[in-house]
This record gives sequence, structure tokens and C-alpha cells, in this order.
Amino acid sequence: MREFLFGFKRLVVRPMALSLLLAGVVATASSQTPPTSIPAKPADKPLTALPYTPGLDVTAMDKTADPCVDFYQYSCGGWIKNNPIPADQAKWDVYRKLAEDNQRFLWGILESLSNNSATTTRNAAQQKTGDYFAACMDEAAVKKRAATPLQPYLALIKGMQSKADLSKVLASLHLAAADDGLFFSFGSNQDFGDSSRVIAFASSGGLSLPDRDYYTKDDEKSKTIRDQYLAHVTQMFVLLGDNADAAKKSAERVMTIESALAKATLTRVDKRDPYKLFHKVNAKGLQAMTPGFNWNVYLESLGLKNLATFNVTEPAFYKAFNQQLQTLSLDDIKTYLRWHITRAMSPYLSTAFVNENFGFFSKTLRGVPEQKPRWKRCVALVDTQLGEALGQEFVSRAFSAELKEKTLRMTKQIETAMAEDIKSLTWMSAATKQKAQEKLRSVVNKIGYPDKWRDYSEYNVKRDDFLGNVERGNLFESRRQLAKIGKPIDRGEWGMTPPSVNAYYNAQMNDINFPAGILQPPLYDPKMDDAPNYGNTGGTIGHELTHGFDDEGRQFDAKGNLKDWWTKKDAKEFNNRAQCIVDQYAQYTIVDDIKINSKLTLGEDVADLGGLILGWMAWKTEIAKNPAPSRDGMTPEQRFFVGYAQWACEIDRPENLRVKALTDPHSPGKYRVNGLVVNMPEFAKAFSCKPGQPMVSAKACRVW
Repeated sequence: MREFLFGFKRLVVRPMALSLLLAGVVATASSQTPPTSIPAKPADKPLTALPYTPGLDVTAMDKTADPCVDFYQYSCGGWIKNNPIPADQAKWDVYRKLAEDNQRFLWGILESLSNNSATTTRNAAQQKTGDYFAACMDEAAVKKRAATPLQPYLALIKGMQSKADLSKVLASLHLAAADDGLFFSFGSNQDFGDSSRVIAFASSGGLSLPDRDYYTKDDEKSKTIRDQYLAHVTQMFVLLGDNADAAKKSAERVMTIESALAKATLTRVDKRDPYKLFHKVNAKGLQAMTPGFNWNVYLESLGLKNLATFNVTEPAFYKAFNQQLQTLSLDDIKTYLRWHITRAMSPYLSTAFVNENFGFFSKTLRGVPEQKPRWKRCVALVDTQLGEALGQEFVSRAFSAELKEKTLRMTKQIETAMAEDIKSLTWMSAATKQKAQEKLRSVVNKIGYPDKWRDYSEYNVKRDDFLGNVERGNLFESRRQLAKIGKPIDRGEWGMTPPSVNAYYNAQMNDINFPAGILQPPLYDPKMDDAPNYGNTGGTIGHELTHGFDDEGRQFDAKGNLKDWWTKKDAKEFNNRAQCIVDQYAQYTIVDDIKINSKLTLGEDVADLGGLILGWMAWKTEIAKNPAPSRDGMTPEQRFFVGYAQWACEIDRPENLRVKALTDPHSPGKYRVNGLVVNMPEFAKAFSCKPGQPMVSAKACRVW
């Protein structure tokens, strides 16, 4: 996955209810903004067409830097100098800049669709997206309702008579509250052992801080964040009407409960091992793990009966959950639920809740000075809850059949390069090569958008009911996900919306997915020569393809089943080569004295290097009969590498870097460039680098 988001689709349960904690991420607007909406800033204008940025931008370079000393600075120094982080962003990079252009373009689309004068010409999908956007932008109506939308949830919690009521109440909250797992997460996913079917998944959850390590680390920074979090939770309870003393005690209870759940949660590194997340049980086995929680009542309340198979991703977590149920009082449980429902809904409530949520989760944790304007937050929310309806509008305006065909052609070239690469490997046996080639041939390429658009006819959108739209959207998605259980997998489904500036590989689907949003300049530039396009988009395609064979992906076979198809000798050889990458990246500093957790980033680091090598191979084949000329004072080979590097130009806030050090499976952009080229003799040759220079490794790593 290249950063903005893209990459290997993590092997965790899809949350049953959408996790829409978008304190700064819900978005849309209109040049004829309704009178009740907050006016846009003068600089905030929707776009009627996507702007053009070249696929290789000479002005983004710093040619005073020596490419053999710091290639990232050479390629991106100008970009970093000229692109300060916007006040509403935790970081700023080429991907986010394109994503914002896409958002502004979507803003223009939604502005048109939300115009009352267009209501007679809209189809059903356009009506839903336009009305949703109009309701979201009507902040005066949101302010008027204040915290009223919370009351049904708070009343449900208050009405609990005993801990036995938790099963039914939790089901209701999971369905409608958009929380990322009060106490735990429950949903659907492909069976690791049989990817053709979907089963129920019960996974860990119940935390509010970004990672379990925030609760367990004892360094001063972690203690300070916990104190700040405690103050934030306290203030949220005050906003609910509690007095200061009661609010502080309630916050302390929340921290105690979440800390206990955190200690029982697997680390992110452990979660990269699919075998540690694969524990199939029947209904009796599930109930035996948590005798204090009535699963029959919970499942019936979700509308599910007679489920025979469950994957419990973390059995130890569920035992800890049961222990909590035994020791907590009913009031403790109510306090925890009150906090989580408030946290989940606060981005959609009045200004006081929105600002308090933003103040901690964005400003304190990630260093973001300003809240995103409402149009951005509304655009993002429409994309989240009606993404394929909005995606149809994006595709019809910004993604041609010709562009799809060009991308598919490049994808097939990259796959051919990988087939040749596998064939040439000296460390892999013939038996494992045969299985690898079989898996490669089975990869499905999804380009641009789904073949079949999602049906939103059961999702009721009202022009005058923003919070209700959010709730009904959550319920629609919850039901859609739960309805998959017990049915064959829909291999045509996408996990991202078409406007996404992102891409991913799904190990269980064995497919690579490239939304239309990522296939725009400067990431893919039809006006540019092949060299930077093969470096950038070719490297991206190769990256996603390599994920099928990284330390996680290689554990799944051609059909997407968790199955060991490697000989012991070949597996050992792979691990030795992967360890070279682990050792290399462990030396790089993220911020302060924090080093990259290279066991967490291994999959992305392996995919980065493999992807760039494959992009190079495919490009060399493409130009074999028609050598490319030099341009802008650079040879074609140099343009290939600069074209690759410029996707990673970025600048990041130190607070955000600290969060990413614990949570992000990607290395910082600088090392996703310099960490690769040091391992490629083709780079050293292109820039005439000498042994001993920083961009030439004395011990080059290579897995694929």
C-alpha cells in the first residue's frame, strides 16, 4: 500500500457498523450555499474540472542536492519548500493534494446535485447524494438540534436494569451508532480457510486511542497523552450535563476499562500474522469464551439466527472481555457505553461536541491547528456512505475507457515482468515457483470502478435530516455486511470508492484494485513520457502485485485461502531476505529518537522495493525497440526514478509522526524513496553514484 492509504488490505474484520469518527473528515458544499450553511472561505471554491499537474514536476526538485547523497531531497526538495502543510491537515503530500483536488471536483458535482432547481432532472442516485449533501451543509439545523440526537441512545443505556441487558443494548448500538466496536467488533469476512464463503467474525475493539500501545507504554509522552485523553473524556461528560466531579470519575472508569481491553489486544505486529487471527469456533465455543455475555440474544437482536461458524480473531481478548463483565458494575458499563456513543456521534452534533472531539483527536494527537471546513467534511461523508453513487458521477466526468485500457495494459506488462522475475529466482525451488506462478495468473485486475454499481434503494435519505441520514447510512451498511454471512463471496465487490486516491491488494480475493481517483495526474499522466509513468503508476501496480507475495500475502494461495504452499527451504530463504529489509529500515528515524518499527512496516517495504523493480522491468521492455530521449536535462533512466520518487513528496507534523510510528504500516516517504534506491544498482548506474556514497548500499536487499 502506498501512502495516502493504498496497499495490502489488512486481515481484520470489516466493522459491522461504519466507523465514521470524522471529526475533521466529512465534506461538501455549493457555490449557491443554502442560507443556513456556513459560508465557504474565499479560497474555498468547487472545481468544474480537475487541475493538471505534470507527472514529473521539475520545479518540485532540488537540483542543488546530490542525488547520490539524498535522492529524496533531490526529487522532492522544491515540493517540500513550496508546499507548507495546510492548517486543516496533519500532513501534506502529493496524494493528499490530489485527493483535495478530487474533493473540490466532487464538491462541484454535489453542489449541482443539491440545487433545488435540479430536483426534477435527477435520477434516484443523484437525488440521494444531492439531498445528503444539502442536509450535511445545513449547519444551522445541526446546531439547533444540539445533543438531542444522542438522547435515544443515552435513554437506551440508562434503561438497562442489569448486566444481562448488555447483549441486546450492545447489538442496537453496534447496528446504528457508527462506533468502531463498543467493547468488541462483530461483522462478516471471508473464511480464511475457504475464501469462497463469508462467515461471522468477532474481533477486538473497545478502544478510543489510536492503538493499544497508548494504554500500555510507560514513557513520559504516553503518560501525558493519557492525561490529556482523560481531560477530554471528562469534558465530554460535562457537555452531556454531568458536574465536574462526576465527569472526572466517569472518565477514570472509562480509562480503566479501556486499559484492561488494550492489554488483552494483540499488537499491530502480531496482527500481521494471519494465523494469529484465525480461530474458528461453533456457537457453543463462542459462548464458552464469554459465559457472562448472551450471544443468542445479541445475534437475535442483530437479526441473525442459527449461525454455526465464527472466527474469533483474538480469543484472549474475549476472555478479558468476560472478566470485565464479571468485575464491572452495571453503572461502570453504562458509563463506558455513554462515552463511546458520545464519541462516535460527536462529529455530527452541535459545535461544542464537534470542537471538543477535534481538539483532542486531531489537534492534540496529530497537531492539526484548524478544523476542516464543513464542505470537506460533507464531501467525505457522502463518499463514505454513498460512495458508489457519487463514484458514478466522478467516473463519468474524469475517467475514460481509453485511460482504463492504458492502465490495464500496463498492469498486464507488470504481471509479465513478475512472471519472468519468478522464473529467474535462484533461491526458489521449482515446486514453489509453480505455485507462485499459479497464484500470479489468478490475480484479478480491477481498474477504475466496479462492473456492477451498489444498489442504495433501501437507504432512505432526507434533505432535512442530517443526523438521521448518518444513522440510516450506518444501519444500511451494517445490514449489508451482516447479510453476507453464510453466502458465497461477491468477488466483484470493491473495498474503496471510485474517487479514492488509493489502491490496494486483497489477499483473500487475490485481486488488485486501482480506483479512478488514483489514475489522475500527477500520479498517472497521459501527457507525460513513459519513464515517469512507469516509475510512478508502474511502481504502484508492482507494489500491489508484490503484496500477494510479501510476508503476509505469501501465506494465501491462488484461491485466497490461508494455506502453506512453500517448501520449508524456500520459506526460510524468503525470511532471510525479508530480514535484510527489517534490519535496514530499523535504522531509520521517524521523529525525535523514534525508529521505524520495521516489523510493522515489512510488508509495505517489501512491496515498495518489489514494485519499483517490476516497474523498471516493464518499462525497459516497453522502450526496448523505441529508446526514449532525454528531457529536462535528465536521461530516461533518471526520469524513471524521479517520476517514482515524486509520488512520495510529503511534509508531516511531528505529533502526527509520533502517532504513525505506533500505528502506520508504512515507512515515511523519505525512506520509501531512499530506502529503495540504495538497493538498486540500476539507480547507481543512472546517476553515476560511487560505492560508499549514501545512496549505494554495501549490502543490497532484495526479496522479489
